[in-house]
Amino acid sequence: MRKPTRPREVGRGERVLPGLWRLRLPLPWPGVPHCNAWAIAAGSGIVLVDTGTYEPGSLGHLERALDQVRLKLEDIQLVVITHAHADHCGQAHPIADRAGCEVWAHPNHQHFSAYADDPEAAHLRRVEIARQSGVPKDPPHRGRSLAAGPLHPDRDLLPGLDVETDLGSWSVHETPGHAPSHVVLFQRERRLLISGDHLLGRVSLYFDYGYTPDPVGEFLGSLDTVEGLGARLALSGHGRPFADVKEHIDANRRLVAQRLDAVRAALQDGPSTAFDLLPAVYGEDFDRDMAGWLLTKVLCYLTHLEALGAVERLEGEPERWEARL
Repeated sequence: MRKPTRPREVGRGERVLPGLWRLRLPLPWPGVPHCNAWAIAAGSGIVLVDTGTYEPGSLGHLERALDQVRLKLEDIQLVVITHAHADHCGQAHPIADRAGCEVWAHPNHQHFSAYADDPEAAHLRRVEIARQSGVPKDPPHRGRSLAAGPLHPDRDLLPGLDVETDLGSWSVHETPGHAPSHVVLFQRERRLLISGDHLLGRVSLYFDYGYTPDPVGEFLGSLDTVEGLGARLALSGHGRPFADVKEHIDANRRLVAQRLDAVRAALQDGPSTAFDLLPAVYGEDFDRDMAGWLLTKVLCYLTHLEALGAVERLEGEPERWEARL
């Protein structure tokens, strides 16, 4: 008997606070059905934070979500990007072209633009990382990039460049880890945090591998940065807003520690490739269909443990890792 198909998500909008709206935009990924863009009142228009992916019909979903809260695409006066992943910046430039506005993003977006600019070269990089990590066969070729092209920000989104809105100024705070380009926005008087994917309502980890020396270490440092802000309401890149920000920060720390302990424990049995560590590290959560995603994270855990002096790489093909006593 055929399983019933899940209805396709559509763009939806809702007011969260006076002058601030959540725009829920569909994604083509089964495990991640939608992402959030945030519209903030600003004079006669709005600031749009994040954009969703770019694919046939994606601008229509954004327009539908805006229409539900009595806004329109032409109201957008500025596009701000929390980080350069396709579900957050994929249609930034088509939106800016329509609205006649600027795009602001962190300058360290090579991890995204390399894929958007040359998908074939990006795929070959993935194949090489997989081969070195002990994957028994090449990863499937990634299809469409879900982005309109590389990012070309009009201004670099860095600390000191505030985002002005009717709700007040939002300060910019660098929070690398999930992505080298990640920032959060903080409205101090209202203690509102636009957290992108740095903090999510359902604790979930991901790090870009190979673009910075220690993504996990950067992520842990970014948790300290956000904790110091004292936010009381987080507006994240996926899921509903949440108020227990400190508990989410602590839960992320606990999960990182749990994964690092699992990697160290698995290496007590002897040297291993990163790929062969996956079942031991993730246990019942291991899903072969998600092996590429999990491998990226394990490589980042290993890199962090290497920086701490807890593991070392062994020469050879494929690359193997060993616990240091």
